[in-house]
Amino acid sequence: MRIIFHGENAASFSQGFAELLGPGAEIRMLPDVLASDEHRAAYAQAEAIIGVKFDASLPTPAGLRLFHVPGAGYDAVDLELLPASAAVCNCFGHEQAIAEYVMSALLARAIPLADADRRLRQGDWAWWAGAPERVHDEIAGRTIGLLGFGHIGKAIAARAKAFEMQVHVANRSPVATSPLVDRAFTLDQLAAFLGSVDVVVVSVPLTEETKGIVGAAAFAAMRPDAVLVNVGRGPTVDEEALYEALRSRRIGGAIIDTWYRYPQAGDAAPLPSKLPFQDLSNVLMTPHMSGWTNGTIRRRQAVIAGNIRRRFSGEPLENVVRKGN
Repeated sequence: MRIIFHGENAASFSQGFAELLGPGAEIRMLPDVLASDEHRAAYAQAEAIIGVKFDASLPTPAGLRLFHVPGAGYDAVDLELLPASAAVCNCFGHEQAIAEYVMSALLARAIPLADADRRLRQGDWAWWAGAPERVHDEIAGRTIGLLGFGHIGKAIAARAKAFEMQVHVANRSPVATSPLVDRAFTLDQLAAFLGSVDVVVVSVPLTEETKGIVGAAAFAAMRPDAVLVNVGRGPTVDEEALYEALRSRRIGGAIIDTWYRYPQAGDAAPLPSKLPFQDLSNVLMTPHMSGWTNGTIRRRQAVIAGNIRRRFSGEPLENVVRKGN
């Protein structure tokens, strides 16, 4: 089995990978840019590729049997250009980490641990129990709204229920009755959904249908103290509308992990938007980190290795995006 890990992202999953596959695997790491003839030849001869993109700039691996995205999104993979022989799979395993990120961010807004610690080190008992002016908030009893109810939404719902939150869901397809869901909406009921919750968590994938799904009208429908959390894709939330809603204090705040600008060749440290979100005090900004944990890597490694074994032994694959010949 000639296996290629293509690019920095894919290489993150390579450590210890040979042990998961056993003997007979020839594994090679290639950089994001295949600048040498040697690298291009190795790519073209691969039987399995782990990578986040495939386009016309890359050599055609004529004998490819499996292209495996080491994550959920495959929008950078041109399926039409891949050989018909190649099955295409993706993997998840990030929902546990993202759900913990969402809950920790919400808890941090409600429980001022860092501020209490900082103040007490200076002899300031600002949050001391016993007086109504010193109370802090809690998330029990609040209503969390999940825009998207896939792997991530379900993982968040389970944890939100453990914290005694109400869970409302808005999803493209109807949501089956579940003890995790108190109320379900379809996407044509988006305004009613948004007005019913204290927190909106966006985890829908980026498609033509979902691009800008949270825009000016959505922010107008939200409660004035509501918090928006985006752990899906940046452009599912309209950039200008989000900035204006925060700048004008139309909503209570935001927790944003997925953005509009990312590091690229020639600009390794850009600000994540053309707009000055960094100047706003009511937004928590993180660099697309919510799902990136040791646990995510281990879970995805197991899925990728399992699918490689299945592909070469003729067994059914998991998380199939496209069947190969």
